[in-house]
Amino acid sequence: MIQRTLLSAVVAALALGSTAGLTGCAATGGQQTTAQAASAANPAAAIRQRADLSTLARLVQQAGLETALQGNVTVFAPNDEAFKAVPVATLDKLAKDPEALKAVLNYHVLPTVLKSDAIPGAAQVVTAQGAKLSLSKAGDFITADESLVISADQPAGGGVVHVVDRVLMPPKK
Repeated sequence: MIQRTLLSAVVAALALGSTAGLTGCAATGGQQTTAQAASAANPAAAIRQRADLSTLARLVQQAGLETALQGNVTVFAPNDEAFKAVPVATLDKLAKDPEALKAVLNYHVLPTVLKSDAIPGAAQVVTAQGAKLSLSKAGDFITADESLVISADQPAGGGVVHVVDRVLMPPKK
């Protein structure tokens, strides 16, 4: 219980930032309505509009990456439950190291649009962080490294958002 409280405190400390753009999502359980999806001008806006991506939205803002997520990019967006599973020590390190936070967040971004129907059986793609991310697809199941895509092809202006169940960590150099 103490660890969960500490984790919540660390996430809250990491997540200091605006909650603007999150209103209207609670009634849909954090899922976008068709109208909200259509109004998402870009991936950053699409992320802000989903209540289940609020931690990611705050971290993107904290890291100053909102502009980088306004183009034709693909974002593998960890949901709030994914952030709760990250060890406290890791979150603490990211809170103290803005460059490490940017690296982790950029590892979730592809500098091009990749929809689920274009993912082959197995592939490696280069992320905005510069490292390779392994993707695989079997039927309707898509994985990115060790995470499962739980909601694919969320419209985001010219980009796309795939919600994942784990925070992706770039390989150590």
